[in-house]
Formats: sequence, structure tokens, C-alpha cells
Amino acid sequence: PVQVDQKEDPEEDSEEEGGKEGEKDKEGGEEEEEPKPEGEEEEGEGEEEAKPPKAPRRPRIMQIKVTLLDDTLFECELDKHAKGVELFTKVCDHLNLLERDYYGLAIWESPSMKTWMDFTKEIRRQVQGTNYDFTFNVKFYPPDPAQLSEDITRYSVCVFVYDRYYLCLQLRKDILGGRLPCSFVTLALLGSYALQSELGEYDPETHAPDYAKDLRLAPGQTKELEEKVMELHKTYRSMSPAQADMAFLENAKKLAMYGVDLHQAKDLDGVDIMLGVCSGGLMVYKDKLRINRFPWPKVLKVSYKRSSFFIKIRPSEVNFIYAFQLEHYESAIGFKLPNYKASKKLWKVCVEHHTFFRLTSTEVATTPRKFLALGSKFRYSGRTQAQTRQASSMIDRPAPLFQRSASKRNSRSLDEGLLNGTVCVCVWGGGGGGWGGGMGGGFWGFVV
Repeated sequence: PVQVDQKEDPEEDSEEEGGKEGEKDKEGGEEEEEPKPEGEEEEGEGEEEAKPPKAPRRPRIMQIKVTLLDDTLFECELDKHAKGVELFTKVCDHLNLLERDYYGLAIWESPSMKTWMDFTKEIRRQVQGTNYDFTFNVKFYPPDPAQLSEDITRYSVCVFVYDRYYLCLQLRKDILGGRLPCSFVTLALLGSYALQSELGEYDPETHAPDYAKDLRLAPGQTKELEEKVMELHKTYRSMSPAQADMAFLENAKKLAMYGVDLHQAKDLDGVDIMLGVCSGGLMVYKDKLRINRFPWPKVLKVSYKRSSFFIKIRPSEVNFIYAFQLEHYESAIGFKLPNYKASKKLWKVCVEHHTFFRLTSTEVATTPRKFLALGSKFRYSGRTQAQTRQASSMIDRPAPLFQRSASKRNSRSLDEGLLNGTVCVCVWGGGGGGWGGGMGGGFWGFVV
């Protein structure tokens, strides 16, 4: 299996070329003016007044702010040519985080729209103006948080104690933001584990009668919920914070919308739907209900062209052994995204999730083809989940010390679903410019 080393989209090329404008002034400095004859001074002054003022130079140093999962702020300075991986490394070093591949840096276009930073590109090429404010978030939600090695990751989405810690924080943010809806009973149970993780066992001498009111767990949090949380919390005995985090994750992973990355779209009839990408495949939602699912093993190819997004699925399981003869029966399904940028972003998310969860390594996904260099050359550049697990098994360090803190409240809501993952053998990448050809697109084929 091989992958095309494709040409960048015209849109990206234009952005990169535009970002280079004005660099000569920054690097070369201002040219000295020649002395003017005495009689031409007034005329020259008039010409200078008529010229438009020069645009302010972009500073050589970027002042960057990253909001972490516990709502603290990490600030640093980087050279203007620094790439995303340099910032991500600084943040992970600051957090003492080893299992880094589950996380990413988000660029927020609006309070509800984010794009994941490409670590292989310069940071300034990916932002508008000089706004270098980002957030550190879980990007790939593991289907089984117990596989995380460090508790600090598991607190966010689970693998290690340190890593589990951050996963839990991310899930609590998802619940607060309405991206991870759950019932009253489940919410109370998760809240009780969060209290156990932060406060330890209930102590009537130190805990006030309404000690759960400061817990930031759900939008529109009620007193009834807080009382139920405290009732459950008081029953826990000899449960360590790490065990409470693990119990939180084991229950959160069962929620329908766990780890689902949603994208607005329309079907071919113009009906509003939501497309969700997760570890198990692509989901389709309508009116907050899942109406279809496309597991990665059944998806042969994903592609985009302009504002359209397409998936090609293999024949039914009954005809699987005759797939070669029945290739003309393979189904192609199309969706309309708001614009070209949204379509390409969804395509990238699908490529990243498939590569991370389904492949054993990224070497197969980065093997260049020797012909047909068209379309997008984007490829997932990190390690796969299999590689991360292997590296995690070799980590030998004492458990890191860290202070647990509660996430803050915000609000929003939506309902989604999760698929259990399976195993894929390899991936085939290529692109003749999207589904059916044409410049400015790309596709990613899956072979099982």
C-alpha cells in the first residue's frame, strides 16, 4: 500500500504566499533616502503626504498563550518561524506529559468552531493576524481509557495516572459544554467520582453540608443533582484519587457521544445533519439521534471536492469474498458542507482518526507514490495508538506529582454516539483531486 505525495491545494498555496508578503521589509530594514536638492524639498514632502502609511511590521517574536485543561494559562515566546511541534513540545514538557499523542492544540475560529494545529507547519501560517491564543485539548479519545499508562493522562482520557487526570478534565469540560450529554443518574455518578478524586473521602468535620455546590459538572446544575452527588460520595471508602478517576472514565466511555468530533452538514436532499468522527468510524446524526454509522472497516475511501464530502463503502459482508467481482456495486455517499474549508477539515479529521486508531504505524501512510502528484499532500504526522501503547509500555519513571483542580462552568448542548474500534491492516493514500477528479481535493483509501 502506498500514498500519494500530492500537491498542496490552491487555497493553501495562496495562504502561504500571502503570509510571505512584507517579509523583505522586516528582514532587510528600511532603505536610506538620497539627499534631495533644496528646491525640491516642498514637492517631495507633498508626495510623502499622499502615500498611504506603511503597515506595521509583524514582530519577530510571537507572544503565545495556551489555556490548559485545568483553565490555567501557559505563556511562552517563540520565533516567528516556529512550527507547531515546537509549541506543543513546550506545553507537554511544562505538563510533564509523556503520552502526548492523544492531545493537540486547538485554534478557535469562533467559540464553537475549532481547527487542530498542524504541527508540521509554521504557527503564524495557521492563524489570522497576530492572535496566538490556543487551547490544549484531548484530540483522540481512547475507546478504552484503562489502556492509558499514566494517571495524569487518564484524568483527561486515560492511559497513565498523570495522563488519565487530563482526560477526566477534558470529559468534564465536554459535559459542561453540552458536547457529552448524559442522564441525571449518570451525571450524579460521575460527579461523585469527581468529588472523590478532588476531595478524598467524605469527612463531616471538614466538609460543609453543601460542599458539592462548588463542583463544576453540568450546565444548569441543580440542588437536587448536588444532593445526589453528595449522597453517593459519602458511601466511598478506601478509594484513591487514581481509582476514582478510573471509575469516572469507565462510566464516561459508555456515553453515546464519548469522543465524537461533530461537523455540520446537509444530506443530498438538503436536510440538516451532523457528521461525527470517532475512533470507530463516521456517524450521521439527525435531530440529535444517530441515523447511520460507517465503521472504518467498511469504508474504502473518503474524499472531498469543493464543499462536498464523499465516502465510498465496500459491499455487504455477504458479498465480501466476491468484492473484486462486485466492485461496481460499491456505494458512494455524498454530503454537503458549509464551504470548501469545512469539507477539507472534515476530511483531515477522518484521515487522522483512521490513521491513529486503525494502523499499526504511520510508515504505511507516508510512503510516497511515484506518479500522479495532485491534490492535497496532508498526512497525519504523529504516532498511531499502537505505537503510543508500545512506547508507553517502556516508560519507567516514578509516578509524577500533580495537583488536581476542578474545571470551570460553561454551557451548550448536543447529543451524539460512539463506536467501538476494530483492527485495520493498512491504508492506501492517493488523490486525483477529490472524488471524481478536479483540483483542490483529496482522498484517503482504506484497505482491510
